Amino acid sequence: RKMKNQWGSRSDKVFDAVLLVALTLILLITLYPVYFVLISSFSDPVAVAGGDVTFWPVGFTLEGYQTVLKDSAIVRGFFNSVVYTVVGVLVNLFLTLPTAYALSRRDFPARKPILIFYMITMFVSGGMMPTYLVVQQTGLLDTMWALILPGAVNVYNLLTARAFFRAGIPEELLEAARIDGCNNTRFFLQVALPLSGALVAIMVLYYAVDLWNDYFSALIYLQDSSKYPLQLVMRNILLSSQMMSATPQSAMDPTAMAELTKQADSMKYALIIISSLPVLILYPFVQKFFVKGVMIGSVKG
Repeated sequence: RKMKNQWGSRSDKVFDAVLLVALTLILLITLYPVYFVLISSFSDPVAVAGGDVTFWPVGFTLEGYQTVLKDSAIVRGFFNSVVYTVVGVLVNLFLTLPTAYALSRRDFPARKPILIFYMITMFVSGGMMPTYLVVQQTGLLDTMWALILPGAVNVYNLLTARAFFRAGIPEELLEAARIDGCNNTRFFLQVALPLSGALVAIMVLYYAVDLWNDYFSALIYLQDSSKYPLQLVMRNILLSSQMMSATPQSAMDPTAMAELTKQADSMKYALIIISSLPVLILYPFVQKFFVKGVMIGSVKG
């Protein structure tokens, strides 16, 4: 028995060691593209284009960041994205959480038809043109609300929040609150929401990432370039650099074209880092809720 216990302990250690090595390799493979973009943003664009940048910056420079911060369109786009994301998340939470709580209540008689109505929208969409016409006829075109209101409630997030309220808020708690004279609104605000910190954190993360990365809605609904979010500004810069690279050399001075190409390459990596910073900053604050949050709505025995 002692030999068997030693062998079992030894085999467990070997398995743990192999698993640790495999997961470490996967982690390095996953993180290397992000690390490469980071070191490329501080490297000479010529060295990056020549494949000389591998594990550390080559020809350290801040030219890319200096060029980005001097561009008023990029600064304005960053500010617009922050405003759209903050306002959008507040609207998303204001509509999603109360709706999910109402649909989780078994004493709400209309919960099933309303839930079916929401679920239909997950599989059937009116399409881009009808949606554009709705936005246009409601006066939302070329406004901030055109990016926020059409996607104010994500049905997947709604179902996730509903499952959390059903599993995480006991019926006995509601009955005890009713005995003390608590109504539905007060119970939701003072009892259900304080007990749903993990849910709120995950909803904030999901909605914020979607809003921050969205550029297609702005491309369709916004006409004033001063209202463009950062992602759309980045897209226009990248398209401009590609068009510039495709320009025949005879149409432009070779020295000027080389300088413009170098500047565009240096800005590209700096823009990627700057646009990723808000999400990277937000994630540590909700990381402790993430494991619990991603299990919300799972099947429980």
